Amino acid sequence: MQRVLTDRASKAVGGRAYADLLMRAALSFSCAALVLLAGCHRGRLTVTHPRSFPGVVSKDVTFHSSALNRNMMYGVYVPKDSARGTRFPVVYLLHGCGGSFRDWMSDSDVGAYAAKGLILVSVDGDCSYYMNAALDAKDRYEDYFVHDVLADAESRFPVLPGRENRAVVGVSMGGLAAVKLAFTRPDLFAFAGAISPAIDVSSRHFSWSRWSQSMRFHRIFGPTGSETRTHSDPFILVKTAESANRPYLYITAGEQEPLLSPIRRFVAHLKQHNYAYEFHTKPGGHDWGEWARQVPGCLDSLLAHIRRP
Repeated sequence: MQRVLTDRASKAVGGRAYADLLMRAALSFSCAALVLLAGCHRGRLTVTHPRSFPGVVSKDVTFHSSALNRNMMYGVYVPKDSARGTRFPVVYLLHGCGGSFRDWMSDSDVGAYAAKGLILVSVDGDCSYYMNAALDAKDRYEDYFVHDVLADAESRFPVLPGRENRAVVGVSMGGLAAVKLAFTRPDLFAFAGAISPAIDVSSRHFSWSRWSQSMRFHRIFGPTGSETRTHSDPFILVKTAESANRPYLYITAGEQEPLLSPIRRFVAHLKQHNYAYEFHTKPGGHDWGEWARQVPGCLDSLLAHIRRP
């Protein structure tokens, strides 16, 4: 009986509309499943602590985000002498999907660079890709980052003003966001670092074998072929990027990770369009074991490309 009804529905609404109905049904189911999973995992929350470094102070900040209409947190590493009136360049750190702002502070030695004259702000982004969700008006994560976080951090800490003193670096999900912002907000950043960026997610097609992931991409980026998808696709954005004030791009990948092929294709696009960049690989996969090894090269390049006091 169910198969007969399904066949009739398919003929009645047409293949494309029918696929849309299935998409909506799956989206509703995935939302319910995520709620249940959240409840199941609530008792297993792992508390992590930031690594400490000589001459560096770490802090957690809670503030109200107007874009998200709720309180959010971020972590900060600042030089110990930041109270003496000196101002410093700032680096915003974006984590991967399934992680939190604490990942950068507990799984890497990025905080050591505060002793070299940087303020490092690790930004919480849930699993949003730091985008304004195309199909969920309340999830304005790009606005939260570029408006709320920047305004709060740069009024609270001694940050040097101007794009020439500001950088963004991300891993995986955060790496895609860093690249996307380099193209769409060159007025904000002089340097963008992408470590194992999930560079192709906005161009991936729906997959039943990964329906939960596909539903998330559909909600964040919009339907396949939509304008919102195009506006988030680095392979398209690189063709129209402004030639003036382009942020310098630093891209890395693990030699054994599944994203290496699309990352190499994207790097070829950068070369084709005369974009200023460098690209490196190291042995490893798509995890913090590899990402932590990529941090020093990325931050050393950053120090060479942004203004310092």
